[in-house]
Amino acid sequence: MSPGSPPRLSIVVPAYNEEQRLPRTLRELARWVAANQPRTEVIVVENGSTDGTARVVRDFCREHPFVQLIADVPRGKGVAVRRGMLHATGDLRFLCDADLSMPIDELGKFLAAARDGADLAIGSREAPGAARLGEPRLRHVMGRVFNRLVQALAVRGFQDTQCGFKLFTAAAARDLFSRARMTGWGFDPEVLFLAQRRGYRIDEVPIVWHSDSDSRVRPVHDALAMVGDLLAIRWNQLRGRYGD
Repeated sequence: MSPGSPPRLSIVVPAYNEEQRLPRTLRELARWVAANQPRTEVIVVENGSTDGTARVVRDFCREHPFVQLIADVPRGKGVAVRRGMLHATGDLRFLCDADLSMPIDELGKFLAAARDGADLAIGSREAPGAARLGEPRLRHVMGRVFNRLVQALAVRGFQDTQCGFKLFTAAAARDLFSRARMTGWGFDPEVLFLAQRRGYRIDEVPIVWHSDSDSRVRPVHDALAMVGDLLAIRWNQLRGRYGD
């Protein structure tokens, strides 16, 4: 990346207690950047961790100046994602889970959707052509039940709103994340709810996804919390809290 030139792509990685998994993820991102898109910045948003997450990123930054750390962001994945997306400077802004459960080479599909005119390209583990590898059946069933609730209460037309890989144009990211309010896992349906209301084109991108036994998702606890978030999205909309 030449001095003074804005990056074409920003990769935002929210990270909570990811000391163990981040080194591999950062190495994979560095490999992809070197091979595909030198004009890239990687922003790791450390999200209230109690382990060495921030140290791991700082160590990596010394050899990879395109990586930067935003540390000590209050807990809540929605908070971390919003902070990273609004801090980013890329023309395109990619949300990437820290566990890299989707091979980063799949990113090309999202970039192709953006080139074709999509304002948002969202990873889908359910769209035709997608593959879910190693996922426990109970987690899959609970995910499908939650998707039915999402479609009934907030966002219709998408088979997978919760996948942690999403691409935004800079304009869409600034608009949507400046309006979003959810601090936890409910930020995904909230952002898509806002995007639909504001007329953005949203493409669902089929991906290959590997289940991680060390997932931070707690199926029952987080599902109940997300149901509360879905109701809060509707309440915010009725109260005019999204600014439209």
